[in-house]
Amino acid sequence: MRRPRWYVDVCAYICMPMRPGEEWVAFKMAERGGRGSGGHGSLDKSITLPPDEIFRNLENAKRFAIDIGGSLTKLAYYSTVQHKVARVRSFDHSGKDIENEPLYEISVQEEITARLHFIKFENTYIETCLDFIKDHLVNTETKVIKATGGGAYKFKDLIEKKLGLKVDKEDVMTCLIKGCNFVLRNIPHEVFAYQKDSDTEFRFQTNHPNIFPYLLVNIGSGVSIVKVETEDKFEWIGGSSIGGGTFWGLGALLTKTKKFDELLQLASKGQHTNVDMLVKDVYGGAYQTLGLSGNLIASSFGKSTTADKEFSKEDMAKSLLHMISNDIGQLACLYAKIHNLDKIYFGGFFIRGHPVTMRTITYSINFFSKGEVQALFLRHEGYLGAIGAFLKGAEQDNPNQYSWGENYAGSSGLMSTSPDVYPMQRTRSGTFDMLEMDRLERPLVNLPLLKDPSTYIPDTVDLTDDAMARKYWLTCFEEALDGVAKRAAASQPDSIDAPERAEKFRQKYWNKLQTLRQQPFAYGTLTVRSLLDTREHCLNEFNFPDPYSKVKQKENGIALKCFQSVIESLDSLGWEERQFALVKGLLAGNVFDWGAKAVSDVLESEPQFGFEEAKSKLQERPWLEDSYSQWLERLKEGPPHKCALIFADNSGIDIILGVFPFVRELLSRGTEVILACNSGPALNDVTYSESLIVTERIAAMDPVIQSALREEKLLLVQTGSSSPCLDLSRLDKGLAVLVRERQTDLVIIEGMGRAIHTNYYAALNCESLKLAVIKNSWLADRLGGKIFSVIFKYEVPCK
Repeated sequence: MRRPRWYVDVCAYICMPMRPGEEWVAFKMAERGGRGSGGHGSLDKSITLPPDEIFRNLENAKRFAIDIGGSLTKLAYYSTVQHKVARVRSFDHSGKDIENEPLYEISVQEEITARLHFIKFENTYIETCLDFIKDHLVNTETKVIKATGGGAYKFKDLIEKKLGLKVDKEDVMTCLIKGCNFVLRNIPHEVFAYQKDSDTEFRFQTNHPNIFPYLLVNIGSGVSIVKVETEDKFEWIGGSSIGGGTFWGLGALLTKTKKFDELLQLASKGQHTNVDMLVKDVYGGAYQTLGLSGNLIASSFGKSTTADKEFSKEDMAKSLLHMISNDIGQLACLYAKIHNLDKIYFGGFFIRGHPVTMRTITYSINFFSKGEVQALFLRHEGYLGAIGAFLKGAEQDNPNQYSWGENYAGSSGLMSTSPDVYPMQRTRSGTFDMLEMDRLERPLVNLPLLKDPSTYIPDTVDLTDDAMARKYWLTCFEEALDGVAKRAAASQPDSIDAPERAEKFRQKYWNKLQTLRQQPFAYGTLTVRSLLDTREHCLNEFNFPDPYSKVKQKENGIALKCFQSVIESLDSLGWEERQFALVKGLLAGNVFDWGAKAVSDVLESEPQFGFEEAKSKLQERPWLEDSYSQWLERLKEGPPHKCALIFADNSGIDIILGVFPFVRELLSRGTEVILACNSGPALNDVTYSESLIVTERIAAMDPVIQSALREEKLLLVQTGSSSPCLDLSRLDKGLAVLVRERQTDLVIIEGMGRAIHTNYYAALNCESLKLAVIKNSWLADRLGGKIFSVIFKYEVPCK
């Protein structure tokens, strides 16, 4: 791709020597902490790099890529990760008395999965890092390392010498675009708008299912503006020589400050109106004819021609920053308008998470677009080049055919750039940032029945915004942590190191919670779902794949023994009475949720607590949210639904005595049923593999279920999720295909995690039932109810 001669490498970040007293997250420095004076700036050998903290799983690294800018190195590698997974397998009960036998066998097996690792550190430490990588490399399959960025040329010989790998350079812009596409497609909370003066600095955006087209504005020494139309089609459409290098160079001349970060620090303290000439300075107020505010800059540095005084360094730096940012903002808006684009992403060293530059760029875009376009930034902007270089080297494996998910346990998260939030994190250049992404078994897509995938937001409450709710839920998860760690250790009684691993889990998740107290935006929008998912990631990190496996096994066995009597009782009722009994049973089953402390306390202290006891706990009608009468009327007056999609929640009584009788009734009406269960374990939620065994046993007892399975009118599928909540924009592709093929016209979502914490406001193109029992007193009070209040929400789409 041809570019103008003045095209500047946007990855060439500005070198910033370390300041005295900087905190380090992952390195242990000796007191003297000196720097080498060699050509590449080597580390003091007293610095150690713990492989379990930084270069994780390096011994199983298969492929490498590197992006070296002017000051920061971003390393990417692919590894195979061996971890434990819980498996269930049905026993062969033929010819045996199965009364006292377990329903199925549980085993913990080793599984190998793929993981992407991305690490960012200062160039000063590249030699020691390369030595460390060389010492720990065992199973690498490649003889080549893909490299991009201006520093790829400077450090080529060093990399080849240290690692024994041939450096294969890749085009910078191609790598940036590939990396940008990858994060936009795979990380739901990747994009944010910056709002300095609001309670929440970072406003995360919903990822549109179609990420193209967009404008990428990279502000390095100069500015490059690229229009991206598809995965492989992009075009350099313009730019400017006035960019980050201009700000740095003129700033150095004006203030005698040679360091980029220090120049920005000066600007953050300055008042540009002392230097800039405003509209009101020219016209005595606003220029009404043209609709210009009196506070608008009429001339950058305009007052310097008339004022007989010295201007402060801070004021000059601020004026310069506004001048450069306004120029870039106007240019970006003009190109966006010409090409009819409404998504503009900004990156490059000029941005790099600096609040003062994000603020000025945001203001400029808002002004010149008249509020029609937002300046958007990327949470992992610094990794784009490394990600793209890696993808270029892995094209034969076609990594884009998979879906990937951010592993919260191994990722640093977005750090605050505000000086008064978590001051330790202000030393951004002195930290090792990490991003880890796990390859998911199956590709994930939108539920085809979402009314508008581009505006769908899974989560009901944004804890980043709601300070009271954030404080409550963080405390709630902290208080539950000891119990979760205890449960994890107890789930592996034959493992000698289980208590030690459980304690490591407890410490890691505790540290994550403390980070989120200070930086609720660290992993995107903070929600109950993200807190639950982070906990599951940390459990898996320390090889606790399914702490509730034995609980589920026991509860499934007990519930199956009651199934026939429940069905007989339901069949003895009249039609209308049976409909209510079915709904009440579905709600009572949903009470059995080990993730709710109010319930787990009862289940542990009262082993006899069962289905009938749960029914007695339910709120009497009218319920807190009560559309039951409309649902009953629909069943009476309307035709049978063609196909119902049911997202199941808990194992045991919930799925066996609550969901399956409801499924059976739908089947009897002539409605096909797709029963969707989690692909992997989370709390006591039923998994797909467990549902297969449970369904097989129910079919042996019930001819309706048996016939439906045989005729494929009852289909069991996996959701693609391992979460107690539900994101309808990231579901197993096979499920989505089935939903289309069977012309699904009813969606049933049950459980607090799936129907209240998420999807309470989800709009679908078909009828839906959202039902749950509220098992948290604080949440019940927030919603205007009491504990065990009932949500029964029947919705019909507007025609």
